[in-house]
Amino acid sequence: MTSDTFRSGLFADRVALVSGGTSGIGAAVAVLLAHLGARVTVSGASQVEADAARSAEGFAAERAIALDVRDAAAVAACLRELPRLDMLINCAGIIRRAAEHDPDVFADVVDVNLTGTMRLAAAARPLLAKSAGCIVNTASMYSFFGGAHAPGYAASKGGVAQLTKSLAAAYASDRIRVNAVAPGWIDTAMTQPVRSDPDKNAAVAARTPLGRWGQPHEVAAVAVFLCSPAAAFVTGVILPVDGGYLVA
Repeated sequence: MTSDTFRSGLFADRVALVSGGTSGIGAAVAVLLAHLGARVTVSGASQVEADAARSAEGFAAERAIALDVRDAAAVAACLRELPRLDMLINCAGIIRRAAEHDPDVFADVVDVNLTGTMRLAAAARPLLAKSAGCIVNTASMYSFFGGAHAPGYAASKGGVAQLTKSLAAAYASDRIRVNAVAPGWIDTAMTQPVRSDPDKNAAVAARTPLGRWGQPHEVAAVAVFLCSPAAAFVTGVILPVDGGYLVA
């Protein structure tokens, strides 16, 4: 499948860090980058997540580590361990749905999804400047419209979109490109509560012009495109990968 789009060895000798790369979209990004020759480190929120990813079928990264993106010292230490860095893909994220109407829960979701993205970007900037590297963030459909059921998630993803644009302008002088993918309804563990509800599941498919849920590898392919030489003149973009959901 990937040979139709990306040549073998495209990222040979390149180093990538995928936060939230132990599952879902992040794991799919890590697999594709590794298959194209990159040396990939993935992170999960806990050692349990890192260990589970390492033992999972199809694991292709060099390393799986625990990293709490809310911990600035841990983020800095993670970056110090890397020999170089060419690609930072920020996929770490949480959703707490209705509980996010509690300001404390709201703040925690924003801390992971938005401030965590900024912590990693800021810590990675010196390494990325040396390699003229790139950052790909994970936005969402909720970057474009509100979510009554998940105000913290929606606010954080709106922030990720604006952060992406801001860092694209700020980091351009270091030859660092900064873009984001904005997934629609993707078949991951995070969306399991929606997919397991027959009415909600059907409503998503009916609203999506392509008539189905997306798969993690379909988002991963777009994220990897944004890392590739084909996107060498692309920065500050929030690219929907949603089967047309946003325009329906």
